Amino acid sequence: MTINEVQDKIIEEFALFDDWMDKYNLLIDLGKELPVIDPKYKVKDFLIEGCQSKVWLHPDFDGNIINFTADSDAIITRGIVALLIKVLSGRSPEEIISADLYFIEKIGLRQNLSPTRSNGLLSMVRQMKLYSMAYNAKGKYNSIGK
Repeated sequence: MTINEVQDKIIEEFALFDDWMDKYNLLIDLGKELPVIDPKYKVKDFLIEGCQSKVWLHPDFDGNIINFTADSDAIITRGIVALLIKVLSGRSPEEIISADLYFIEKIGLRQNLSPTRSNGLLSMVRQMKLYSMAYNAKGKYNSIGK
């Protein structure tokens, strides 16, 4: 599935709900499904700056694709990072760098988050793209933090 196909599926999923409380519950459920991050990555090196809650994001690059794992101490934020992982994990650095994450606007996520959570969302996207740019620029395909 392409990045855009995954985004379209997310948009359809969120469109089933009119009420934002139901959409928040969907986010919470997505967060509960997020695979557990290895505790060795829940350290300052993988903490995302700019988030109100604590969010740890770890990239694992195998030379072709980046797989992300993450965690947060806040349930809504955990759901948000789960959405981003659903869209961007398992992609090449080039795909992640060039991805237009239109689903964020289409599902109304940014408009329905507090300003601090919205800033956190942008920080998560920025960090995922920065990891991708680093892997792309390096030409050296080792995993950061291994």
